[in-house]
Amino acid sequence: MKKHRIFTTSFASVYPHYIAKAEKKGKTKEEVHQIIYWLTGYDEKGLTDILENKTDFETFFSEAPQLNSNVDKIKGVICGYRVEEIEDPLMQKIRYLDKLIDELARGKAMEKILRS
Repeated sequence: MKKHRIFTTSFASVYPHYIAKAEKKGKTKEEVHQIIYWLTGYDEKGLTDILENKTDFETFFSEAPQLNSNVDKIKGVICGYRVEEIEDPLMQKIRYLDKLIDELARGKAMEKILRS
């Protein structure tokens, strides 16, 4: 079966869109980073390496230090799909990140986004 093209897309090519979406709604790059760190376990150095190396999404998630244990609390629709029902594990992780960035842009409180 052919891989979805987002799997081989570099995280660095999509990252500016995450930042732009947040900033357009008055949120910050630091808040986007907080979401990425929470979801994946990466830290500032790890994220910098990912961006500099133009790491693809598949590697970004497969090498993530620790997927947050509360990801099962991320629910809702993103891109027309319920994130909790997406069958492909990698696509589900990508959509989790999309969903969290979307919640940030919509003004949801950070403690709710991070499922605290």
